[in-house]
Amino acid sequence: MHTIGTLARRTGTKVQTIRYYEQIGLMPEPGRTEGGQRRYGDVDLDRLAFIRHSRQLGFPLEAIRELLDLSDHPARDCGAADSIARRQLREVETRIARLQALRSELERMIGECRGGTASECRVLEVLRDHSECLADDHDAID
Repeated sequence: MHTIGTLARRTGTKVQTIRYYEQIGLMPEPGRTEGGQRRYGDVDLDRLAFIRHSRQLGFPLEAIRELLDLSDHPARDCGAADSIARRQLREVETRIARLQALRSELERMIGECRGGTASECRVLEVLRDHSECLADDHDAID
C-alpha cells in the first residue's frame, strides 16, 4: 500500500493534482486507514502513471477519461483509442503550425531591426501595430 505522498513522488504528480483527479473521477476514491489517511495500491499507481503519461502527451482530461474507460474494459475494440490518439495528433500538428508561424513572424521582426533608438525600433513598431495581430490571429496559440 502507498500513501498519497509516495504516489506523488513515484509518478511526479503533485498531491493536489492527485486529489483533483479523485474529485473529477479519473482516480477512484482510495481506501483509508482508521486515522483517515489515504492508501493506494499498485493498481492506483499504474492508473496515475497512465494519466500522467497521457497528460505529458497533451491529451485533455476528457480524452484521458475515454482512454481510461477503454483500458478498464480490455475486450473493447481499440479503434476508439486510435481515434482519440489521431485527434490528439491533429491538435499537436495544428499547434506546431501555429508555433512555426509565430517563429517566422518573430524572426522577421528581429531581422528587420537595425538598431538605433527605441523610437526607430522595428520590434516595438511591429508590436504597436495591433491590426496586424488581430488580422493574423497569432494570439490564438494555446
